[in-house]
Amino acid sequence: MIGRYANRIANGTFSLDGTAYRLPITHPPNSLHGGTVGFDKLDWRASPGDRSLRLEVTSPDGDQGYPGTLHVEVTYTVGDDDELRIEYRATTDAPTVVNLTNHLYWNLGASVDEHVLQIDASSYTPVDDTGVPTGELESVAGTRFDFLSPRAIGAEAYDQNFVLDGGRATLSAAGRTLELETTEPGLQVYTGDKLDPPRTGIALETQHFPDSPNHPNFPSTVLRPGETFASTTVYRLG
Repeated sequence: MIGRYANRIANGTFSLDGTAYRLPITHPPNSLHGGTVGFDKLDWRASPGDRSLRLEVTSPDGDQGYPGTLHVEVTYTVGDDDELRIEYRATTDAPTVVNLTNHLYWNLGASVDEHVLQIDASSYTPVDDTGVPTGELESVAGTRFDFLSPRAIGAEAYDQNFVLDGGRATLSAAGRTLELETTEPGLQVYTGDKLDPPRTGIALETQHFPDSPNHPNFPSTVLRPGETFASTTVYRLG
């Protein structure tokens, strides 16, 4: 689990309602995946259900520099159709920003190069040399980011946010398929090039766009008191 803010925030700073906030720099010069002690390093309260597990955590006001006390619930459910459903909910007592994702890695039984990927995304968010979006949306047509039709990942390295058109993607290899459906607007594809050993798995992180608090044209990640952040992602194996 990644939070409060999955992916990058440029220079570890953002402004909300006229107030500037500073975050830990964890991937210089930016803040990455929520700070020094992100949600992946917290102890979550676990409540088992019928083929499900609900996890809860409360992040206090000022945690890693973020405003507001944030309460998060994440429910994992194993369905009848070989699917894993992840449902996210979050509430706050003060205006804040939220971007949650799951950073699991997939390997369907082949090298990363041999995995075939299809993404329902006709555009992507180009980035600078630190991995932060420039703020533009560009067409995937004629670029290495065009996965509208299924094709092998090959030797290319990817750590890129795709702008989803319909919330769907498919990964396949070795006679297995992984279908993804999400309510999130973006999909970060990371080919694990900095894993040890490298390229042993592929992360398909459903989330809002990187650095959204600093780009008003991106889908908003602002959460205010009285609102509920709600998101669902389903991984279906076949």
